[in-house]
Amino acid sequence: MPIPQEIIKIKRDGKTLSQADIQQFAKGLTDGSFSDSQAAALAMAIYLNGMSVDEKVALTLAMRDSGTSLNWQGQLNGPVVDKHSTGGVGDKVTLMLAPMVAACGAYMPSIAGRGLGHTGGTVDKLESIPGYSCNQSLSRIRQLLPELGCLIVGQTDELAPADRRLYGIRDVTATVESIPLITASILSKKLSEGLDGLVMDVKVGNGAIMATAEDARELACSIVDTACGAGVPTAALITDMNQILGDTAGNALEVLETLDYLTGKKREPRLHQLTLALGAEMLVLSGVAKDQDSAISALEHSLSSGKAAEYFAKMVAALGGPTDLLEKPAQYLAQAPAVLDVPAPASGYLQIRDTVALGMAVVRLGGGRSHPEQKINPAVGFSGICAAGSPISQGQPLLTVHAANQQDAEYAAQEVLAACAVVAEPVSVSPLLHQRLA
Repeated sequence: MPIPQEIIKIKRDGKTLSQADIQQFAKGLTDGSFSDSQAAALAMAIYLNGMSVDEKVALTLAMRDSGTSLNWQGQLNGPVVDKHSTGGVGDKVTLMLAPMVAACGAYMPSIAGRGLGHTGGTVDKLESIPGYSCNQSLSRIRQLLPELGCLIVGQTDELAPADRRLYGIRDVTATVESIPLITASILSKKLSEGLDGLVMDVKVGNGAIMATAEDARELACSIVDTACGAGVPTAALITDMNQILGDTAGNALEVLETLDYLTGKKREPRLHQLTLALGAEMLVLSGVAKDQDSAISALEHSLSSGKAAEYFAKMVAALGGPTDLLEKPAQYLAQAPAVLDVPAPASGYLQIRDTVALGMAVVRLGGGRSHPEQKINPAVGFSGICAAGSPISQGQPLLTVHAANQQDAEYAAQEVLAACAVVAEPVSVSPLLHQRLA
């Protein structure tokens, strides 16, 4: 059995790690036989020299197998699917998609995360619903999914513990951006859900972790090749994040937008387009639908019939939330005491120059964390966000700030005006769907 420094040397010298080497590394992350400095050294060697597809498959499976995996064989009467987004601002698609897909006959056990940097977290959004508990044991997840059809929860200690330790090391050693390590980190958790199919939403643009099309394509290809190599059919869509997705950003505000979407009160066009596109990929990939057109028809029927809203309501109630959230959202979702419109300084067309800055403005309002222990204010954020390229009249609200106090609201308004511009000529807007990879 090789010792840690021998494994590090192989990758340091640009050579290929064997499956046994990688399994030893994953074991070392969980039992402590790899020290933090040794794990950091190997992470840096991987960052500098990359990994082959076979190495990425081996690392993904070894980190998945460092903990417990869900197995649904013989327990469900439909396929198990999930989607994962690389993160952006205002991305609440999972909240809508899980009940829609469940209403179409698939099962979606989504292990979600908290906000990171400028990106919002699905767990944080759901925890803005009073009583909703994302902390569920694997036995409880096994019990609830057959009953509910969809389940959105946080990562448990039993799932991929090797990844949890490695991520903490990467975070402080400048190796977070390594595409092989990003790939294995995402997939070790997703594959532990016992999936029959996975769809990736890889964001690109001035609000995404992957700012260029080349980087986004590299990550999408890496994830698709690795997941398929691990035996899970996977497709990826590269999608635009050059503006906030939907017309809200902030936890309770995004939950309210989700409820409006599911009940048909309001559906922002780009958000609706992306939700249908990802959902169609999931239904076709899992065999629930024979083609894109029939998949989209099924998803639209899940909305128009009210079934998707019913599935969401059942999930919320089963995980400790109110039983009448759909009927009385204002009674349960926190509302900020200070509300301020941000008026356009001129007439023209809206240009979004820095979506990351808009995400960070929400964080500074208290809608995200600047350190892991920070408590989130669920009420703060933005609503009524105008889409990029929209014709704007002077004085028209670009968006509305929701803040804990007037001073915070005014500071956020200045951040919005710095991140946006109103220009005289029409603005070219990036297409929402860039590319599909499978």
